[in-house]
Amino acid sequence: MEFHNPVALVLLLLFLLAHNAHSAKRSVYIVHMDKTFMPKAFSDHYFWYSSILKSSNSVVQTSPGEVDKTEPKLIYAYDNAFHGKSRNNRLLLHLRNFFSGPMNLTATGIWPASQYGKGVIIGVIDSGIWPESPSFNDDGMTEIPAKWKGICQEGQEFNSSLCNKKLIGARYFNAGFRAADPDFHITMNSARDTDGHGTHVASIAAGNFVNNVSFFGYSPGTARGVAPRAGLAVYKVLWESGGVGSDIIAGIDQAVADGVDIISVSIGVRAFDLYENPLSIASFGAREKGILVSVSAGNRGPSLRTIRSGIPWAVVVTSGTIDRWLAGTLTLGNGKIITGWSTYPARATVRNLPLVYNKTLSACNSTIIIAEDPSIFRSNSFPHPGVVITPMEAREVIDYASNGHEPRATIDFQETVIGTKPRAAPALSDSASRGPGRSYDGILKPDLLAPGVLILAAYNPQITGTRIGNKSLSTDYNILSGTSMACPHVSGTAALLKAAHPEWSPAAIQSAMMTTANPLDNTNQPIKDMAFNYRATTPLGVGSGLVDPNRALDPGLIYDASPQDLVNLVCSMNFTREQTQTIVRSNYNCSNPSSDLNYPSTFQRIVTNVGNGAAKYTFKLEVPENTTIRIRPQTLVFRKKYEKQRYSLTIRYRADIEFQHRPGSISWIEENGKYVVRSPIMVSAGADNFE
Repeated sequence: MEFHNPVALVLLLLFLLAHNAHSAKRSVYIVHMDKTFMPKAFSDHYFWYSSILKSSNSVVQTSPGEVDKTEPKLIYAYDNAFHGKSRNNRLLLHLRNFFSGPMNLTATGIWPASQYGKGVIIGVIDSGIWPESPSFNDDGMTEIPAKWKGICQEGQEFNSSLCNKKLIGARYFNAGFRAADPDFHITMNSARDTDGHGTHVASIAAGNFVNNVSFFGYSPGTARGVAPRAGLAVYKVLWESGGVGSDIIAGIDQAVADGVDIISVSIGVRAFDLYENPLSIASFGAREKGILVSVSAGNRGPSLRTIRSGIPWAVVVTSGTIDRWLAGTLTLGNGKIITGWSTYPARATVRNLPLVYNKTLSACNSTIIIAEDPSIFRSNSFPHPGVVITPMEAREVIDYASNGHEPRATIDFQETVIGTKPRAAPALSDSASRGPGRSYDGILKPDLLAPGVLILAAYNPQITGTRIGNKSLSTDYNILSGTSMACPHVSGTAALLKAAHPEWSPAAIQSAMMTTANPLDNTNQPIKDMAFNYRATTPLGVGSGLVDPNRALDPGLIYDASPQDLVNLVCSMNFTREQTQTIVRSNYNCSNPSSDLNYPSTFQRIVTNVGNGAAKYTFKLEVPENTTIRIRPQTLVFRKKYEKQRYSLTIRYRADIEFQHRPGSISWIEENGKYVVRSPIMVSAGADNFE
């Protein structure tokens, strides 16, 4: 948006602010200013904004004989990741309620190739950090990158000495929150995390190696983040009752200015429109500066079209299970052994006890629970000694309890099972939001699936982690579930790719992750959906599939896109000129609007050969039902590295009700089988019926 009379507009907004000044709640406005109109007398935009405010103090009569003089305040001056205006939206954590095997990171592959993320900086926008956690020690870390411009901001119970070569920066932003609700008491006015969420997320992305970690005996082993040698910079924008859009924009804006390479945001907003969504606006500015932004899909599933922030220029990440089962082993007196599910946080004496079937409760006494509700399998709360088994498993238990001679049972706790039993992994979490995105459905969202159910990571040890009966227990490492936990897995993977390929753009990194993602589980079957009786899911649930860092290191082909390509996309969205300028810089133009973004999941594409030399690719199609696809050309031949080739898809389908959403894919396969570059296809008829 260009303001030819910026003073007049600011005066209007400040009048509205003053009109509400007599109440405890204040209005906070985010205003786009075109810096090309800054008078030459001002050396800095901050002084220009301040002078406008000083010249426009407003006086309001609140009651007869009373005058309330309101001092307008400049809360933030954005200059890096924000070029527009938005409402001061409330923010939501994408938390529902050990980084493990499915991502398959070992001492070979992307870890050594990227030196474990050395030299890359991940900015985490969240609820702050617990800096004393062992996950943020700097053992093995090298010097802080010279490009780093940030600080370790001091505050309540947080001094600059708490930062180190791992936690290289920490800041906090609550000016917008305090202006909106001046009477709210902030209990920890610093970057210190009193919630645990930000600490958990940060350690998943880039926590250092910590030996002998577990959740009360479950999932024992070495904790480490995806990029354990990457630097961490945290930006606290969430407070006791949530957060506001102006603070999150300030956090992202500062992260860009400080010199981060990747931004991780496990937060949701209520705004759908891209020009009013602070995550959309700020992530566009970050992407323009060459920074990849990863955001969580949300936990409003399993219905379709529940992803609120379907941002085309951010990587939207959904949540899946991992190949680790937290177990309570049920042993019947007849020798039958059933691996049930439990997170009871202690050993308990449940040995050779009488087993009684209670028909009224449809359960075998209080320690054996029969359940098929998938939500129970992503909760860390199990305050009483017991084990969960499925209805199918329960048949044999009930038969034994009803007909056996003096039936008895034993339960062993604090066990961990790795592998394909009793469930294949990953499976899409029942709570994860589904696509298409409400913000924009021209590009398939979510982009990727990542581990997000029962993830063990660092936590605030001064708050409740779980319970035994009515007693609260604290823990240094807690198990949490949600797309909040999935997002930093992708952020960490992006950091590894940035370290291994510093020349790659955010689009190239995103493409590498998407085209190499795995649509199959660890039994080589299509990924299943927990919410629908474990039937096969679609790209509207899992996007391209489970992120695979090792395969993403060497993807063969990539789909690249420039900031101008993203501008062209925004210009094609039928927004008003002001709405468009809210997202993009005013110095861009809309002379070539196009919704045909060079993206792995859309149809007229340019691919770049990033293999070592000449290569030839042929296509393979998984054609959606009642659909025909024609591809031109049918072979891609590259003579050298970095050469580009173009192809197009023509899709024809029958718009019937029975097959409204039809999944498929296209894969380009290198002639020797070294590379398989896969993109999902989702044919959807009647988009207006997604609600």
